[in-house]
Amino acid sequence: MDDAAAPSPDDERRTGAVPEPPLEPLERVALDVERHVAADGWDAPPRLFALVRTADAVAADPSLASRLPGDVVAEAVADPRHLTSVEQDDLPDAPDLERLLASIGWPPAVAGAALVVEQVVVPPTADLPEDPREAVAALEEHPDRQEVRIAVAVLRGGGTGSALRRRTDDEDLRVVVGEDLVPGLAAALRATLA
Repeated sequence: MDDAAAPSPDDERRTGAVPEPPLEPLERVALDVERHVAADGWDAPPRLFALVRTADAVAADPSLASRLPGDVVAEAVADPRHLTSVEQDDLPDAPDLERLLASIGWPPAVAGAALVVEQVVVPPTADLPEDPREAVAALEEHPDRQEVRIAVAVLRGGGTGSALRRRTDDEDLRVVVGEDLVPGLAAALRATLA
């Protein structure tokens, strides 16, 4: 590789551009859907996405290639694991996230699913009451509470990617990305693919 083509640390400091580390495909999907939802701001309902293998979708509908950005098509040609997210509109009404996910099922052509949801979290050491109503009240008043947006992506055959953004650090470069940051949510989402 030509050294002149790579940005130097001085270039990064001047421009503010920081190269992103390489991510696994599901981590990339989680980050992408989180950033998509972040563009609409906070205080939003859960948003759900079907994940399809881009190459399979283009093979099933060749006209799709002309509607996708060129870099997406090129990435799908280079990597058959490439995924495209398709946001699901008109989610069923449900009193809570658990029941919403229990009402979702996917056809076999869907390789996976992604979910973006906002939550309030406290440190694991927080002592919350066992009564659900009292726990919610204590959670709302807890001095160490944090509002977060969580994106989780899972595949039917296994694999998880996650992204988490704190409301107090609402910047794209501050989003935490990992394989399985929220295992309970990932398991509930994976159950929709069964």
